[in-house]
Amino acid sequence: MKKILQDLNFVEIEQLVLSLNEAKFRAKQLYTGLMLGKRISEINLSPSLREKLLAEYENEPVKIIKTLASSDGTEKYLFSLADGNVIEGVFMKYKYGNTQCVSTQVGCRMGCMFCASTLGGLVRNLTSGEILCQVLAVNALHGGTAAKRAVTNLVLMGSGEPLDNYAETVKFLRNVTAEGGINISARNISLSTCGIVPKIYDLADEGIPVNLTISLHQTTDEGRARTMPTAHKFKIAEILKACAYYFEKTGRRYIFEYSLIAGENCDKKHAEELVHLLKGLPCHINLIRLNEVKERKLKTVTEKEAYSFLGMLEKGGLSATLRRQIGVDIGGACGQLRAGYLNG
Repeated sequence: MKKILQDLNFVEIEQLVLSLNEAKFRAKQLYTGLMLGKRISEINLSPSLREKLLAEYENEPVKIIKTLASSDGTEKYLFSLADGNVIEGVFMKYKYGNTQCVSTQVGCRMGCMFCASTLGGLVRNLTSGEILCQVLAVNALHGGTAAKRAVTNLVLMGSGEPLDNYAETVKFLRNVTAEGGINISARNISLSTCGIVPKIYDLADEGIPVNLTISLHQTTDEGRARTMPTAHKFKIAEILKACAYYFEKTGRRYIFEYSLIAGENCDKKHAEELVHLLKGLPCHINLIRLNEVKERKLKTVTEKEAYSFLGMLEKGGLSATLRRQIGVDIGGACGQLRAGYLNG
């Protein structure tokens, strides 16, 4: 597998162009073309520079090979990587803009019972450029440019645990928010994590004020460990302390994701425990009706049960919403499309 040009920021691309004895202005041409989602072979470059680049770098590191369209306008993509691995992503339309869900790893080793991404374990980490190429490809597909983006918001909630691929994830965040590039505001980016406590502290110190989203899904360590193996290592009290530090450093309130699993975490007792745990903290609870994964036995709740649980949280003084279900008819949950492709 060749190197990935999209791993480089503009300064590094400029240095590369000069090292190849090409004119400095070629760097802007190259960088602009990449930010438009173009292959190296499609960018307006001198033949000599194009030849040098193609000898060393992948022409198209990430390619959309399958698209599923939902009745609600959601699109799900299967991406092929240069080494033959596949990942997936989702494009979701909202009133405030278009959100893309991106993957940070091929597979995942976190083992969460409600997620299809982890079924085959972790294959490898993605590079920062492979993460960025997902955004560039979908933005181009929908007619977006760097100046007028079709993708306005990002969530790092696809395959993989972003903080388990920390260095490349942070590099991606710096490149995707860079002026002169696709320049998506950090405030329009959400990073979802199982709660790898040391890395939450590290992220807080990076100076990139993304929205921190924690997969909570339970009110006790014991209950959390039943569906999330990472709970054996990182306790809720430690996660809350790390979140407080993140808020102190960034000024950004944090969000807890809470998947409603029938018979597991959504009765009156759990609502009361959640209120006791989180009331008064600068946080928001995002309730999610479980996207059922056929390889797992976990079941979702009814709409009535979901709204009943939401009402109990609001009555208890918590800021909470019930996420609108989207992409259910195309396997909207993380890892479902990839798992089907690999098993098909």
